[in-house]
Amino acid sequence: MDKDGIAMALIVQKYGGTSMGSIERIEHVARKVASWKQQGHALVVVVSAMSGETDRLLKLAKSIDPRGNGREFDQIAATGEQVTIGLLALALQKLGVPSRSYTGWQVPIHTDDAYMKARIQKIEPERLLADCKAGIVPVVAGFQGLGPDGSVTTLGRGGSDTTGVALAAALKADECQIYTDVDGVYTTDPRVEPKARRLDKITFEEMLELASLGSKVLQIRSVEFAGKYKVPLRVLSTFVEGPGTLITLEDTQMEEPLISGIAFNRDEAQITITGVPDRPGIAAAILGPVGDANIEVDMIVQNVGGDGHTDFTFTVHRNDYERTLELTRRIAAELAAKGVSGAADIVKVSLVGVGMRSHAGVASKMFKSLAAAGINIRMISTSEIKISVVVDEMYLELAVRTLHKAFGLEERQAA
Repeated sequence: MDKDGIAMALIVQKYGGTSMGSIERIEHVARKVASWKQQGHALVVVVSAMSGETDRLLKLAKSIDPRGNGREFDQIAATGEQVTIGLLALALQKLGVPSRSYTGWQVPIHTDDAYMKARIQKIEPERLLADCKAGIVPVVAGFQGLGPDGSVTTLGRGGSDTTGVALAAALKADECQIYTDVDGVYTTDPRVEPKARRLDKITFEEMLELASLGSKVLQIRSVEFAGKYKVPLRVLSTFVEGPGTLITLEDTQMEEPLISGIAFNRDEAQITITGVPDRPGIAAAILGPVGDANIEVDMIVQNVGGDGHTDFTFTVHRNDYERTLELTRRIAAELAAKGVSGAADIVKVSLVGVGMRSHAGVASKMFKSLAAAGINIRMISTSEIKISVVVDEMYLELAVRTLHKAFGLEERQAA
């Protein structure tokens, strides 16, 4: 394939902190990159800081001033990637592969001025394309960019994945490969269900749901970016050879599995207000102050009122539980509700699959399977390709294994 004079495929590879965690691992990454280059591909490599380095740097900054200036925090945090791009470029050169390191502002990758959580606005890829045409492998610092006033900015957690995808979009790359410590996307977490199976392919829509529901393989922002710009993503292991998992647009020609995966989130807490006056605007009266306190609400259930009163239940992140409980008690008193209760020992378990669009009975099968295992469902939420339930935390592993077996996820499904 020819792309602006570049032979074969143009591939953007991103290596995370675990992959860059030591000199030995950086040299291992260099050998992988060299192997792809020897096959005739043009490569642009994006790297994270060494594992744990960004946390170490920010801890240093916060030891001076926990509420310090965001611009200076970014100046400090960005140095982690500056080290790894130089080390990898040196390792590649040692192997005889021409390479050149670039910080985010040398590319340049233009961002807004939201320090510590900047958004990419524009990338000028000409220098990288010129290197590729000359047979040079550019090594680019992930997680960072150039603010409007020329300051260094960082993109927040998962920013290196976003950098990789954004560069792939700007370069019109054939594929963006995300190398991590797992060899692909699995039907569920293998640590919970040993029979979990690696998926060959999954849609952007499914991956976005899995990421938002607790799957840690990819950051949500990078999946959103890839879907928006139609960048084929592949998740691979730095340490284990294999084809990984391709994340791509939905192909109506391929047989779609009924369920692609099971995600779960341990960070849930539930709040219930009982005996709330059943009148218009009551949901806003409860959730308005919660939102104003910058507390994100996940699932919401309002029971049908009987005697002019109703029960209102919602979930929040477990870290916000105590604060939400205190706030909700004040709201309940103002509304003359009967009481407030809560639970921090709950989890959310979700089925995800584009096949739900064309198959009925998924919810029924899910509920019957959980009931047969003696698992009570506290809350239910559905969307076009997702069904989520809240259950007691003690049943998490049993619920995941029960559903994994019920929907045959250890076996390859047919539509």
